[in-house]
Amino acid sequence: MSVQQALRKTSILGIAGLVAASGPVAPVVAQPAVRDGAPTPAACEALGFPAAGRADRERLAGRAYAPLAPPPPLPVPSAQKSAPRADAARVEELAVFGSSVRPSPMPFPQRPAETERYPSAQANPIRQVAQEPVSTFSVDVDTASYANARRFLNDGRRPPADAVRVEEMVNYFDYGYPKPTDRAQPFRPFVAVTPSPWSQDRQVLHIGLQGYDTPRAQQPPLNLVFLVDTSGSMWSEDRLPLAIKSLNLLVDQLRPQDRVAIVAYAGSAGAVLAPTDGRNRLKVRCALGSLQAGGSTAGGQGLTLAYDLARQNFAKDAVNRVILLTDGDFNVGVADPAKLKDLVAERRKDGIYLSVYGFGRGNYNDVMMQTLAQNGNGTAAYIDSLNEARKLLRDDFSSSLFPIADDVKIQVEFNPAAVSEYRLIGYETRMLAREDFNNDQVDAGEVGSKASVTALYEITPVGARPSSDPLRYRSARPQAAPGAARELAYLKIRYKLPGQPASRLIERPIGPGDAYASVAAAPEATRWALAVAGFGQLLRNDPRIGPGFGWSEVTRLAQGARGDDPFGLRAEFVQLTRAAAGAAPMSD
Repeated sequence: MSVQQALRKTSILGIAGLVAASGPVAPVVAQPAVRDGAPTPAACEALGFPAAGRADRERLAGRAYAPLAPPPPLPVPSAQKSAPRADAARVEELAVFGSSVRPSPMPFPQRPAETERYPSAQANPIRQVAQEPVSTFSVDVDTASYANARRFLNDGRRPPADAVRVEEMVNYFDYGYPKPTDRAQPFRPFVAVTPSPWSQDRQVLHIGLQGYDTPRAQQPPLNLVFLVDTSGSMWSEDRLPLAIKSLNLLVDQLRPQDRVAIVAYAGSAGAVLAPTDGRNRLKVRCALGSLQAGGSTAGGQGLTLAYDLARQNFAKDAVNRVILLTDGDFNVGVADPAKLKDLVAERRKDGIYLSVYGFGRGNYNDVMMQTLAQNGNGTAAYIDSLNEARKLLRDDFSSSLFPIADDVKIQVEFNPAAVSEYRLIGYETRMLAREDFNNDQVDAGEVGSKASVTALYEITPVGARPSSDPLRYRSARPQAAPGAARELAYLKIRYKLPGQPASRLIERPIGPGDAYASVAAAPEATRWALAVAGFGQLLRNDPRIGPGFGWSEVTRLAQGARGDDPFGLRAEFVQLTRAAAGAAPMSD
């Protein structure tokens, strides 16, 4: 089917763009040359976009801002056979509404007061194996917490405790786990048990999953909608300008068969770029360069329009995803995280996922980011610099966009004859009920190509002093099942291949052969994970960290486990441990 376009000139906050709806992604038979290059003013004017930055320069100079005169309207084609008429009408309605709003001439706003919002999640408690032998959780490959904490530490202060999610810090790094070779079983589990470096007489169970690396030639087409917050709170250099630079890194990766559309939202929402294939990168760059900040934040309306565009271009064999770039400060229209959660969860069922990239400081809304990403089957990341954007959208391009497994859950059953207590370190917002593990209707985490997942349990072996007194009236010591007396635990991993309704299972016992006598003897991956987990727990002021384990111990542990560090990420972490030791607490 040929690509169809409905063109209508819109002006969204002074942005000239195209409103369009197109059919499904069509196979590309002959590949014309890719149109790319620098988005110069002349090149962008020729493609119908205003010179990048012109409106901002006029506003800064104090001149009245006049939008470009629109060209004559072009006829709008009929609704696509592949999409319901209601969707096409909705796109047109929202785009026209969005085109009626432009900012009044005024200087950029002052930096907002500190109103950052973070989920309030208590650390997982210590659980008694005799009473609760099974632990179940949804995997999490988000990295937002690490980059956000780094931003605080680079500013000379520690992050708020609620901003620290230990699992996101641990999962920021690559651990070099053994690689799977079969895409039908896309994970290969790694297990190690070592003495705890921060708690005497306890051990740490390290579980790692390495995801299958889908070859680039076998990766499906992309059907992406960039949903960009262009509200007034996004004006500063670390927000909209950085978001545009970040998306240009992603544009570098586009292939001819990939499609991108752009939606901007502020006081209202509108389409900036019709679905455009990867042969026209310059057009995408010009559309991004035309974006400017001003107005309030109608994030819910923007989400609705972005999903409608993604649905109209939906292709079953493609990756259909909305990519939201915002500080999360939704303040017009639907702004309740609970209501937005319902919207993204419903569209997730249609096969359209949502990834969220956060920007800025002062009013950053992490609560909104986590709600949208966790319920949209996507990832949440925080971009504090262009280097972080390179990591996410260039170096980790495959893991960010191409899923290898959906609804990934981990369940660990502890042997009461060997383990008396356990606590899961992190994943507080990802806990599941035991019965959820086998229920394929229960949503869980998505894992991308080549991504890894790491989880850590602190366990108390039988015979070591427990954290609470033993029960006076317990009738007898728990016994393990026959043949399992020497096992510490049993690991199960449940996942769905993308697009499949039924889950599959990987399982293995955890026994003495997985144990190491000392931290020094443990694998490098385990020692590094322990260092990062200790770092996160100290930032959270976790009372389960013993008095003999502090910042200097974290630094020494990390220094001894740096290993191969081609991008300098581990060296940067070591410097952050030193910065944390001298940083002012958030209350100061």
